[in-house]
Amino acid sequence: MGAGRLEGKTVLITAAAQGIGRASALACAREGAHVIATDINAAFLETLAAEQPSIRTSVLDVRSNEAVSALAASMPALDALFNCAGMVANGSVLDCTEADWDLSFDLNVKSMFRMTRAFLPGMLAKAAAEQGSVSIINMASMASSIKGFANRCAYGATKAAVIGLTKSLAADYVKAGLRANALCPGTVDTPSLRGRIASAADPVQAEKDFIARQPMGRLALVEDISPMVVYLSSDESRFVTGQTMLVDGGVTI
Repeated sequence: MGAGRLEGKTVLITAAAQGIGRASALACAREGAHVIATDINAAFLETLAAEQPSIRTSVLDVRSNEAVSALAASMPALDALFNCAGMVANGSVLDCTEADWDLSFDLNVKSMFRMTRAFLPGMLAKAAAEQGSVSIINMASMASSIKGFANRCAYGATKAAVIGLTKSLAADYVKAGLRANALCPGTVDTPSLRGRIASAADPVQAEKDFIARQPMGRLALVEDISPMVVYLSSDESRFVTGQTMLVDGGVTI
């Protein structure tokens, strides 16, 4: 059996205990990567480690500068960083409280700022030493500067900011060996989505409405998204940077 597509690479993933982050951690591990899976939920991280013992897990609150800095100091230089942590706040601008707005930006955007500042110096040094490239993947969304959706005021604003941050990183460090891209999924069947469906006034109709967004006629599975994470972490994407990588089932055709 040949070497995996990520053999020898170190990949760190935030929010890796559930959903897209978990599927991505497992996919990267299958391709030979040394995966470091972080999440705030220790119990779910334990189930990930049980499923794939080769994955190193670490409890991490990406909203804490101290915790992020301490983790970076204890880690080898990364080949790829997937900033996956985030949340969805529901509502229009008149529904959105300042607390919802601030939490959304802290978790969806500022956490990426913290993680990047902590890990990027080591990544750039590795790229220079190996005369290769390293990769940052930021979780954005089709609901962003790409497309507007009803009742996604704070969420859409944060994901648009993620795209701007990603393009800034790509422009600033393209000559230093960094590739930075934003992953923009459609509606994905995750525990987070299931929670939003369950809390709706009519959960059956809510699920139908989410499915109806995609011209392909179904929700995305996490396994539809994780191959893009593998690709962007691998040398196959060595000429790809500053892009919004849409995996949306045709929503933005």
